[in-house]
Amino acid sequence: MSDFCAIAELLSRGRSAYHPVARQAGAAVDFSRFHAMAGAWYAACAAQPGKRWALYFEDTLEFAAALLGAWQAGKVVYLPGDALPATLGSLRNQVDGFAGQLSPEYAPLNPVEGASTPPWHALDAETTMLVVYTSGSNGEPAAIPKHLRQLDAEVATLARCWDTLASDATVLGTVSHQHIYGLLFRVLWPLASGRPLQAERLLYPESMVDAMAQGPSVLIASPAHLKRLPDQLDWPSVQRAGLRAVFSSGGALSPEAAHECLRLTGQTPIEIYGSSETGGIAWRQCATESIVRWTPLPGVEVQVADDLLQVRSAHLSDTQWFASTDRVALQADGFELLGRSDRIVKIEEKRISLTALDAGLLASGCLEAVATFVLPGARSTLAVVAAPNAKGWTLLQQQGKSALNRLLRACVAGQIEASALPRRWRYAWSLPVNSQGKTTQAALECCFDLRLPQATYITRAEQNAQVQIVVAKDIPQFEGHFPQAPILPGVTQVEWALYFGRMLFALPPVFLGLEALKFQRVIVPGSVVQLQLHFLRERGRLEFTLQSSAGQHATGRVVLGDAT
Repeated sequence: MSDFCAIAELLSRGRSAYHPVARQAGAAVDFSRFHAMAGAWYAACAAQPGKRWALYFEDTLEFAAALLGAWQAGKVVYLPGDALPATLGSLRNQVDGFAGQLSPEYAPLNPVEGASTPPWHALDAETTMLVVYTSGSNGEPAAIPKHLRQLDAEVATLARCWDTLASDATVLGTVSHQHIYGLLFRVLWPLASGRPLQAERLLYPESMVDAMAQGPSVLIASPAHLKRLPDQLDWPSVQRAGLRAVFSSGGALSPEAAHECLRLTGQTPIEIYGSSETGGIAWRQCATESIVRWTPLPGVEVQVADDLLQVRSAHLSDTQWFASTDRVALQADGFELLGRSDRIVKIEEKRISLTALDAGLLASGCLEAVATFVLPGARSTLAVVAAPNAKGWTLLQQQGKSALNRLLRACVAGQIEASALPRRWRYAWSLPVNSQGKTTQAALECCFDLRLPQATYITRAEQNAQVQIVVAKDIPQFEGHFPQAPILPGVTQVEWALYFGRMLFALPPVFLGLEALKFQRVIVPGSVVQLQLHFLRERGRLEFTLQSSAGQHATGRVVLGDAT
């Protein structure tokens, strides 16, 4: 930790001009360049009267410069978890403006290139400098203010635990810096410890391997990224290059995935347990099912009240005990997580444990993963989004969705009364996740959007998939198109192709355009069509074809890329 510098003092203390800060587009970026980037953002922010600014960037280096520049200008930075219209729209009344890689409608602030560097000052650690948001796993994301002192304390904890292990390795990441885990591990920790960060987020296993093969590295990932590592990639090159550590957070990593990560990369993942409210709480490192204990991070105190975990640490805004909603069992040198207490809901005046319901559905032997939740509406309804295993897919394809629905309902019929059993079901290859690998309430609700089609997943490979779609007669897209002879709009067909593409593949985030788009036959209400997808990863293209027994309906390519 000889190079460690608190974030509050990073610009005022400085580093040598040639100190490596990052790698961007394959080239090294030194401190003098980063210093100038932060100055350009300082000049832009200082010229604005508002105090609250939302930042959204795909590029982590540009984000880091904008973050420090905004802080130096006395701004409070708000971090939206994504750039979706609903997310940014909800921020309009909370912030004075936007900055970053956003569409022109948000009038995003741009850096003032060539601006003279101001006299940097040490930041006030007791001031609220940041507002982050919960993932919204159980409802609407909540805003959480953070003092710089909290962030500095947490970064110091990471340095104390793993600086020696990480040494001078480049910090790579599959998770977004727009959330607290990615912010701390991919941005603030490497900046404070003098370790280079990778500007680009690694979206695909191939890009992960290519980046890790360049030299010593640390990988910041999530279970969603680690549980599907392709065996055929050049993993020996990763081990030869010196992968120092793999970190995982956002959910529990299965022992099978941890063991596979160890086999391929030579590193057993270090799992981090925490939340946006508490910061980091504990860690563990295991590749066997027998290890379930979590070890508190240095300086973190834990206790149990009414079976619920309570936490106290410098990562919190005050010195009081914070009561979590996680049930735990204390052990001599740590604790075991027993599930969340707040997953108790009322349906038809009956109290139902969603955790127990999930366990009952998984006991069917037909599912790989499942999420139960309350679907809002005039009448609250239990809904299920599930990823079948091989047995479940076979049943779906041979006997249909209703057969699997009946089997799963029968598995939990003894747990809850018939009036409260799940009534809405969706099946997919995997549960929907955000950029942190978390399954949120909003993402689950989107699976039941009436504008999205009822689908059966037929086949899926690394870059190819086939989906069968029943085009229901009452979907909103038919309204007004056309009254006497309704047909499915072409824009809807493209939207569906992109929707399922994002569900099945790790597509680049930004829609750039369309190529070779042709509509050969109309699609009428009640049609059953097959959607074939082919993802050309190296070219950023998603090819699609819609066809049925009547022939081919549409073909085209969706062009995708990053925000630049």
